[in-house]
This record gives sequence, C-alpha cells and structure tokens, in this order.
Amino acid sequence: MLDAVPPFRAKDDQRVIKLAVLAVGGQGGGVLADWITDVAERNGYVAQSTSVAGVAQRTGATIYYVEMAQDTGRLPVFALSPSQGDVDILIAAELMEAGRAIIRGFVTPERTTLIASSHRIAAVSEKIEPGDGRASSAKVHATAESASKRFIAFDMEKIAADNGSMISASLLGALAGSDALPFTRESYEQAVSAGGRGVKASLAAFGAAYDRARGTAAPAPRPAGPAIVESALGAGRVSGPQNLLQGWQALAARIDLMPAAVRDMALRGLRKVVDYQDIAYGGEYLDRLDKAVAVDRADHAHALSIAAAKHLANALCYDDMIRVADLKTRSTRDRRVRKEVGVKEGSILQVTEYFHPRIEEFCGTMPAGLGSYIESRPKLAAFLDRRINHGRRIRTDSFAGFAALWFIGGLRRWRRGLLRHKVETAHLDRWYALALAHVPQDYALAVEILNCRRLIKGYSDTHVRAQSKFDRVLSALAMLKGRDDAADWIRRLREAALKDENGDMLDGALKTVATLGPGPATSAP
Repeated sequence: MLDAVPPFRAKDDQRVIKLAVLAVGGQGGGVLADWITDVAERNGYVAQSTSVAGVAQRTGATIYYVEMAQDTGRLPVFALSPSQGDVDILIAAELMEAGRAIIRGFVTPERTTLIASSHRIAAVSEKIEPGDGRASSAKVHATAESASKRFIAFDMEKIAADNGSMISASLLGALAGSDALPFTRESYEQAVSAGGRGVKASLAAFGAAYDRARGTAAPAPRPAGPAIVESALGAGRVSGPQNLLQGWQALAARIDLMPAAVRDMALRGLRKVVDYQDIAYGGEYLDRLDKAVAVDRADHAHALSIAAAKHLANALCYDDMIRVADLKTRSTRDRRVRKEVGVKEGSILQVTEYFHPRIEEFCGTMPAGLGSYIESRPKLAAFLDRRINHGRRIRTDSFAGFAALWFIGGLRRWRRGLLRHKVETAHLDRWYALALAHVPQDYALAVEILNCRRLIKGYSDTHVRAQSKFDRVLSALAMLKGRDDAADWIRRLREAALKDENGDMLDGALKTVATLGPGPATSAP
C-alpha cells in the first residue's frame, strides 16, 4: 500500500506564479511562452506551458498559459488554463486583446500586472463597419489602468519591426523590464540566444523593449533636414535633394504660422498629399486650407480648420489606377508582404495582383480632352468597355508584370492633366466652397459639411456608391435651410449613410427630413 503524499502547500517563496499570453497567429505567442518557460527552468523553477487555440487567425486569440513554482522536490499540481481572478501576469500582444482579457476577468486590480502592446490590429467587426468602426483605444487604456495592479503599455510592434524581429521578442523584453518575475536580464537573454535563429534581431528588440519598460530608453530624435523630406515623400523614394528639402521647409514654415490647434492635422495632411503627388501639390493643399483658417474662429477651437485639414488631404489623395499601381510597386509593400507571409531568406515569393478596370477608370487615366470625348459617346464607350471590363491577374514578381504597374504608377507626374483629376478637383471645389459659404450663418453646419467627406472612399464601384451617398446627404441642405438644428440633422444623415451599406437607413432619414418644415429647431426623433 502506497504512503499518502501530503498535498502541496505553497509558501511565500514557493507559490505558483500564473502567467497568460494572449496573441493571434503570426505574433510568435508560442515562442514567447517557450522562452518564459525556459527562463523559469534556468532559474530553478518547475514550469508548465499550455495553449488554448482561438477560433482562427485574426478572429480569436490563442491563450498561452504558463504556471511556475520553485523546485522544492515536490511537483506542484498545475492548472491547464487560466481562471478568472487568478492570473498574476497577463501579456497582450495587441491593445484590444488586453481589453478582452479584462472583460473575461483575467485582470484584477489587487494582483495582475498587465503588459500590452499599444498598437492596434483591427478586428473583423471594426473592418466591416462602413464608417470609422474602430473601438476607442483611450477607453481601453483608462480601463486597464484601473483594472490592473500595474499597467505597462507602449508600441512593442514598432520596436520589433525597427529591429527586424517579431513582437514576441519585445514582449519578452517588456516582461523582463517590468520585474514582475524574479529573474535577471541575463537569464532572459540566454533563453533567447538558445533559439539559434534570428538571435541578433531578437536580442535587439528585447533590449529596446526592456529599456522602455524600465523608463530608461532615450527619446527618439526628431528627424531633421533630408530625413524629414524622405519621411514626407515616402521612405525609399527620394534621397532629399536640396530643391525638395527647400520646398518642404517652405511648406512646413507655412504650417508654423497657423493656429497651434491646427498644426498637427495640417502637417499630417501635408505629408500625405506630398507623398501622393509632389511638393507643388502640397502647396495647393495649403492654399485651400488657408481659406478655412482665414474664416475660422478661436472660440470654436478651430474645428473648421481641423476638419478642413483632414478632409482636404483625403479628397486630394483620391484612389485611381495610378495610385493603386504606385502602392503595389513600392519596396515597402514588398517588405511588408514578405514579413506577413513569413518568407524565409533565399525563398522566392510569387505575388499576383488582381485588377478589374472599368471604362471609367480607363478614361480617367487619359488626357482630359480624350477621356471626355470617349465618355460623351456611349457607343464608343460601350465598345471599349466590353474589351476592358474583365478581371486581370498580374504577376508582379515577373519583370513584365512589375514593369506594367511601374509604368502606370509613373503616370502620376502627368496626373494634373488627366480626366480623373479634373473631375475630382471640380467636385472638391464645389464641396469646399459650399462648406465655407455656410460659415457666417451656421458654423456648426459648415463643419458637418466638411465631415461629410468621410463618405467618399474606395476605388471603382465602391467610390461610385460612396459618392452617391455623399450627394444624397448634402441634398438635404435645401430642406434644412433656416433650421437651427441643420448641423445635427446632417450629422445624423451622414451616420445613417455610414452604418447601412444598402442605404435603407439613409432613405428613411431623408424621408423624415422631408417632413420637417423650415424655422426654429424642433426635437428630432
């Protein structure tokens, strides 16, 4: 008969430490769990690692669970998965995963150290929202601060990317820097080095995140001189020749003269516009923005100018065949695709791009006169459309396929003379003039008209549907004339258009507006 084994009772220095890692596919959660287990065992601990797979990649995080205790000669009984209110350390590889961990009860204020990367990976529910479906990062930060004993968050994905590694390495560095586990930095580095692959990059990311978690990282220097131009015009596409540098500095100096509240959005818009076209296009952007700044008022916190800075940039950077081809042939895209696919060094990556141009896109890339000539003749347009309007698969890993897209992308130097630019510029000018014309009578309505530009996005058929919604929303202006709540109704119409892809909600809202009479505000349903 076997002697009874006394149950394991953890003393203060022998307690079971419980750690959970939430990560989605491709983030190296399994590697991180293995590293943590290795570190524990190197320090005389007994450790167990398990995982509970999510539904699928990008739709559910896998939970990697590690329990560890000092080796006393008696093997403790470890759990296979985390329990609510019973987790010491929780590591989230993305901000919203930290929020979901809080909702599931894995984070408690009297116990849990919460370590999370502050970058975002949009969830499926956020992507399918026609408008801005992003959840509030600020709310997650605030909740995490109050729900955890200690909250450490910074962009660990960027640290990993900057050092050519995976986020698992920077997450491990944040864990080591937090001192949540009683292990030395050297033991963490030994565990990383034992992997044998990508050690140098992993250690670099580990060290940067370690310093950041301990608050000893030096602030990133502000780019100056040619570096600013290279950042603004697109990394890898210019080297910052003197004429471009002077042009950029002149544009940046104009932004410095704007109200402080407007400068950040104006600079972001300027960078986008210059990257899209050139320095001169950035000047056109600021010329238009200056009109809003001139009629804006400080007592409204410069809301008009901020909205103009944002939406003018988006309107000037419309998606056309040239833009699509340009983005698909950039070296930065090739590096991103290789990283996401996980191409090993020395392996060949085959990339197939899908295109389905219509006659409208074809004419849009022609000189304005020729494109208008074809569109004004329905029989000719239909004849050409039958030969153009079908799907194409272009292999950009081949010379011929890449050269074709590179040539189309290079047409941007002539973009100002093409039909699509003429059409987009005319539409932009009408919208912008309409908004500024309402400033003296109804400042809030002018801002809402600017914000309606959110409705226009996408390429080809998507762009046509979006612009149709935009026009239908602004068609209500005539019905709302003279009402004090006109701005509120335009906002409601815009939100209805964003939430319903088929437009049924917008139709119902427009019918409601049609029943309203002019005059003082009445309570809206």
